Amino acid sequence: MAGTAGPSTLTVEEVRRFPNGGVRAGPALYWDILGLYRETLAGIREAGRLDGVGIDSWAVDYGLLDDRGALLGNPVCYRDPRTDGVPASVSALVPDRELYDVTGLQQLPFNTLYQLVSEAGRLDAASTMLLIPDLLNYWLTGSIGAERTNASTTQLYDVRARTWADSLASRVGIPPRLLPPLRDPGTVVGPADELSGIPVVAVGSHDTASAVVAVPASPTANFAYISAGTWSLAGLELPAPELSDEALAANFTNEGGVDGTIRFLRNVMGLWVLSETLRTWSTPDLPALLRAAAASPALAAVVDIDAPAFLPPGDMPSRLSAACVATGQRPPSGRAAVVRCIVDSLALAHRRAIHAAARISGRSVDVIHLVGGGARNELLCQSTADACGVPVLAGPVEAAALGNVLVQARALGEDLPDLAAMRALVRETQEIRRYEPSGTADWAAAEARLFG
Repeated sequence: MAGTAGPSTLTVEEVRRFPNGGVRAGPALYWDILGLYRETLAGIREAGRLDGVGIDSWAVDYGLLDDRGALLGNPVCYRDPRTDGVPASVSALVPDRELYDVTGLQQLPFNTLYQLVSEAGRLDAASTMLLIPDLLNYWLTGSIGAERTNASTTQLYDVRARTWADSLASRVGIPPRLLPPLRDPGTVVGPADELSGIPVVAVGSHDTASAVVAVPASPTANFAYISAGTWSLAGLELPAPELSDEALAANFTNEGGVDGTIRFLRNVMGLWVLSETLRTWSTPDLPALLRAAAASPALAAVVDIDAPAFLPPGDMPSRLSAACVATGQRPPSGRAAVVRCIVDSLALAHRRAIHAAARISGRSVDVIHLVGGGARNELLCQSTADACGVPVLAGPVEAAALGNVLVQARALGEDLPDLAAMRALVRETQEIRRYEPSGTADWAAAEARLFG
């Protein structure tokens, strides 16, 4: 994406698009990181004259470098099952309460800590661990470091001290030497030597951190956000981590945000289930399916979209049917009903996450900002407003790219002193659509049907 930011101006334009996905090779599921780097270089060159480059990506996955700075192997995809059973072994070394008190992180089986523990035998050969954006930044500039918003997703970061939790790493068998120097978002990493010396800026390199920068919230609003894409990241922006027993029990995460904020949120399985369903059907016509789903009865069948069965790639329609049977419901019949089940189940998960975040933090939520690709999905936006009982403001769609551009622009001298100024520019320049709750379906009863 090529972006422009200035007084009353904020645009992004797609320059190059290329496929990305896990590559199955032998027993493991890898990322084609060299292909991603090749395409990154090609896209930057196609963009023309640039003042800066910033990279954001998904979290938790990494590459290991040896003492010469060479990559030891392709990064493994977090959907690979190599961490099966690892969280339990870590809990035997560091109790869950203690782990949460240090890192504030949601227990997810693919957290970086668990991935590193799963490959303990390979760590002796490694000198440095770099998360995906940091790895690409290193190849561009030769500078090794870790940007804080993404470092905070590893379960190896002390969320209060804002440093690596070295003693925790040592206790679970991870050498602290692997953890590189930390950088704040907005730091200029260095010039990209292969690209005529363009400055490379460490943005909010976790894509959700960049997306939250572009949430067009008013400074006085009691707002929640949902960054809706492959995952739905649903929660609140807080000034400090929330580490209570209730937050731990509800499996909420405290991730770092731009300008020292905390993203207090829950990872919800997201539109991954829908995209895998379309892949299973070999059906490209999503708009037609969503129109048909909107005409289907609401809440005829709902599932716990966060159940482990929906994490790996595979035949989602069959898994949805099995989940319905296991909870005493009639499985959806026909493709429109399957899509309606997915969207309703995702909206129900949004409801549970937003209501829990408000209850645990003691804050009220008067409006939800839904950003990212899911903002295009009118049925999801309306269902989320209905489920949560508050208006949903949908957009911008390209929130992560916009947040990336805003942090770069500030680092390179644009007058954007704080998040309020950045968000004001987003409100001024981007299309936002409002969805009012209709209250025509009994979401509380649907929730009780699944969770009691």
